[in-house]
Amino acid sequence: MAAPWIIPYSIVEPSCGVFEPPSFSHWFGCDDGGIDVLSLTIYGGRISIMVGVTASLIAIFVGALVGVLAGYFGGPTDTVLMGITDYLLVIPQIVLMIVVAAVWSPSIEHVVLVIGLLMWTSVARLIRSQVKSLRQRVFVRRAEANGAGHLHIILRHILPQIGPLLAANWVLAITVAIFNETALAFLGLSDSNAVTWGTIMEHAFNRSAVSAGAWWAIVPAGTAVALLVIGCYLVGRSIEDRLNPRLAVSYLSTRNWRLRPAKELEHD
Repeated sequence: MAAPWIIPYSIVEPSCGVFEPPSFSHWFGCDDGGIDVLSLTIYGGRISIMVGVTASLIAIFVGALVGVLAGYFGGPTDTVLMGITDYLLVIPQIVLMIVVAAVWSPSIEHVVLVIGLLMWTSVARLIRSQVKSLRQRVFVRRAEANGAGHLHIILRHILPQIGPLLAANWVLAITVAIFNETALAFLGLSDSNAVTWGTIMEHAFNRSAVSAGAWWAIVPAGTAVALLVIGCYLVGRSIEDRLNPRLAVSYLSTRNWRLRPAKELEHD
């Protein structure tokens, strides 16, 4: 959010030559308009992160709502909601986003809505399974026996139990949202006037940065996306591992990186 105050050069007025290579005064070089690439990368991160955080919050909210309703009420409600979820899961997510984004006018608001409203399915599946398990727990049964209503049980007994899991999945959802925003912007389906990491790379490709050998106009934004996605993924996995070790089944999970003690190796 502090990008406008910490960028070394203006992102509107040229500060160097066309496709000037990296130097001591311009660490990441300049683009075809003489704009400092480091300043663009810092400024572009503000909108990219905002889109990722906002879209992931929408996805978590919709996924939690669908998952809680399906898992708690079951029956026809579960059948209908999971039918819709399974239908959306069959279609490749990025393809569906491209189609919907192409229909709407390109803007940051539309990109946020497209990403947020189309990436909730995996969250809904996970929350549904957790809620179905919680539905059979003693404290939920006791609340029902005491005459507690559905809304009271969901708010007082179900949500506090799945809250930490939602937090962990929110961090993981940020990585997917940022990647999807970058892909849509790179394909020209976002607001071309907004400075994001995706639009920086899209602009560089359209201005023949590759053929000109100006790799510095593309690599910094791509590297920023990769580092942020990896960082959020590792944080999300670490939170998930601490909340529930049984969820650590991924080969990329941090729990699988620990060296085995020598005593364990002796018994093999």
